[in-house]
Amino acid sequence: MSLELDINGAIKTAMLAKQEAELRALRAIKAAILLAKTAEGATGDLTPADEIKLLQKLAKQRKDSLEIFRQQNREDLAKKEEEELVVIERYLPKQMDESEIRAAISAIIAQTGATSPADMGKVMGVATKQLAGQADGKVVSGIVKELLAK
Repeated sequence: MSLELDINGAIKTAMLAKQEAELRALRAIKAAILLAKTAEGATGDLTPADEIKLLQKLAKQRKDSLEIFRQQNREDLAKKEEEELVVIERYLPKQMDESEIRAAISAIIAQTGATSPADMGKVMGVATKQLAGQADGKVVSGIVKELLAK
């Protein structure tokens, strides 16, 4: 079943249960899907990879906003972002933990033959494709830098 159908069903359930936070997040996902489907040059259908990218973008926006609100001591707004982030992450694939990411990146470094920080672009190119949807880009980048610096 497509993400859009899942979201529509979840919106109905959230409305009936009067879950405001969940409804807010689901409506944001639905709006992003509609924008992506009707964007210039779009085919009208989203592939599963497109859906994951879209959800990752929404999650990243919430994380960035959450960080800013916490820095500015706006816990009321931070709480809303956190609630929405929890709902969005439910639709993302399971995220890898740090040890799994390290193992995958070590294998990629061996596969690409990278030996120095100058090879970071080569490693990141392969890593972003292999770990798409399973790991945060910032975490991957940090681990790649660390492993190549050794």
